[in-house]
Parts: sequence; structure tokens; C-alpha cells
Amino acid sequence: MTYALPPLNALRAFEAAARHLSFKLAAHELHVTPAAVGQQVKALEARLGVQLFERLHKQLILTAAGQAYLPGVSEGFRHIAEATSQLKPAGAVLLQLGVHGSFDLHRLELAEFRSAHAELGLRVLQPAGLHELVEGKVDLLIARGLGRHPGYRCDRVNEGSGLGDWLIAPEGTADCPEIVSFRDWLRALPAENPLANRRPRLVGISGS
Repeated sequence: MTYALPPLNALRAFEAAARHLSFKLAAHELHVTPAAVGQQVKALEARLGVQLFERLHKQLILTAAGQAYLPGVSEGFRHIAEATSQLKPAGAVLLQLGVHGSFDLHRLELAEFRSAHAELGLRVLQPAGLHELVEGKVDLLIARGLGRHPGYRCDRVNEGSGLGDWLIAPEGTADCPEIVSFRDWLRALPAENPLANRRPRLVGISGS
């Protein structure tokens, strides 16, 4: 049987934008630009011959056609994700962590994290910064600076004020299971030893 399907990237853009009712938030989730999401949705509308969104000033609203289309598309992606999860071996879910150049990776006890989370494959890119996070080269980032970046969840790694180390993830993916696992790992690590000064822990969150 041959399935008549629109381009899957266009469907992903529509499904994410419909859930968030925002091209911007969909873009953060998919690691692309809002313009790219808008272009994909526009191409999908042209392919289907129906309008899926009403584009109002600073507001995105699903049309009746969009409301009818969304449940089936979301359900299809859910079935694909569930079928894939039945096949994937240990470590098949890849978590890409970016770390700024001066951060001591030994503080994160990554060998222990990998042992405790065999279902995840952890890849570390160092040095890395916001550029790599915005372009989707990493899923989350330990950055040095002030933890205020619109569209991103920022958790302070260490005590203190002013400049410091922050765990940063796009708001659209900040609650994905693999990112939550790493955030919980940092939170569970013991507080810094003032003499050894080695171990981080999450101590605060900054919104956008």
C-alpha cells in the first residue's frame, strides 16, 4: 500500500505550531527559525489546498480545518514514536550537551551519569556556546554568564550572584525526558565542597 503523505518536515512544523499556537515556540522545539516553520506550514497549506491557521497580529489561531487535522497528525507521530521506542537499543536516545570552554567536566561525574542512564547516549561538545544551542548542534548547554535568554529555561548551577554557570535549554524541549534526567542529575549532586570546589548543583531558575 502506498501512503499519500505530505512532507514529514511540514507536518512536524504544523503539529508543533498547532500545539504551541506559536511559530516562535515551535521553532525552539524543532531547532529552526520561526520563518522556517512559517514557510513549512505555508507549503503544507498549499499542498493540502486548505488554510490551517488564521494569522492575526501577534496571534496564531487554528482554523476549523486545522482543528480537524491536528488530532490525526499528533496521533500519527505518537504511534511512530511508540513503534520506534520498541526497537531502539540502550543508548539510542542521544543527548547532546554543550559546555563552555573553561568548565571542568569532572565536576559533572559523567561516567556515573552514563552508568545510571543506560537508555541515553550522552555526547559532549566542548567548547560550545549559545550559537551551537540556537543552531541545534547541542540540546542543552552549560554556559558562563547571566541566565536570562528569552525563549530558554535557565537554571543556575552554583550558588552566587552575577556571572556564573547556567544550564540552558530551549523552552520547547526543556521538559523532554532526557533533558529532565540530566537536570535532575545536577540537582541531586551534593552541594559544592568549599575546599574541593568541584561539584555543581542546580540552585535556581531564571525565566525568559
